[in-house]
Amino acid sequence: MIYDRIAANKRNSILLFAFFFLFNLLLGWVFSEIFGLGYFGIFIAFFIAIIMIFSAFYKSDSLVLSISKAKEVKEKEFPHLFNSVEGLAIAAGIPKPKLYMIDDTAINAFATGRDPEHAVIVVTKGAVQRLNRLELEGVIGHEMSHIKNYDIRFMMLVTVMVGTTALLSNIILRSFLWGGGRSRRGGGNIQIAFIVFGLILAILTPVIAQIIKFAISRKREFLADADGALITRYPKGLADALRKISKDQEPLEVANEATENLYISNPFKKKHKSWFKGMFNTHPPVEERIAALEKM
Repeated sequence: MIYDRIAANKRNSILLFAFFFLFNLLLGWVFSEIFGLGYFGIFIAFFIAIIMIFSAFYKSDSLVLSISKAKEVKEKEFPHLFNSVEGLAIAAGIPKPKLYMIDDTAINAFATGRDPEHAVIVVTKGAVQRLNRLELEGVIGHEMSHIKNYDIRFMMLVTVMVGTTALLSNIILRSFLWGGGRSRRGGGNIQIAFIVFGLILAILTPVIAQIIKFAISRKREFLADADGALITRYPKGLADALRKISKDQEPLEVANEATENLYISNPFKKKHKSWFKGMFNTHPPVEERIAALEKM
């Protein structure tokens, strides 16, 4: 059952990412048509994305740690925590990540780093103080799964693609507002239809891109739950931890919208009951995650 869920979530994440990639191609094509650049316009769009990827690749982890006010902790301060991280790293087959802590009584955690060799696991002081050892190991196993499966790099790429689509949409909208753009299409109804299509796409793209990003984020959380349970061999530990986290109504003060999707649970304690609002959630409902873990 665990292996089936891991395989299903990996497959769904790849499908969502493929759709996102094709959507970027469509926007790049519209961008090219408006400015009469041909394939060169698509090349420009992805050249911008590459620059953004490389700039984020080497700086994102240090930036996230700084924003979160996380401090590196030493083994003598929390020996049981270090022992858990070391044992689970061996079980996951990855190098032992560095360990950082946020001085906040809320229960939460996240992982960052471009690959397993440069990974960091961050926990709040509240998680260490308020979770028992099995629950804490469940949380660490979840974050270890993110590291093992390169989720951080994957989501960074998705975030860059969201930024690229937003940038292209902004350029297209400004070209319409300023009367620019030189569509290579013929005149008459075809040209009008193309302009209307480009305008609608430019307006809707940022919203659609965010929805896709959040959908991918939710799929990766389900995968990390399943794979984390496989690492610890004890799904109940993570399920019990999620119950405690869901009952904790204290928001994490240092969290912001840029880092929201990194945490094991929504740090703002937002709960969207409607289907439409749920599409803008970075995390699946805790009840669904617990139910999935209990079936393993």
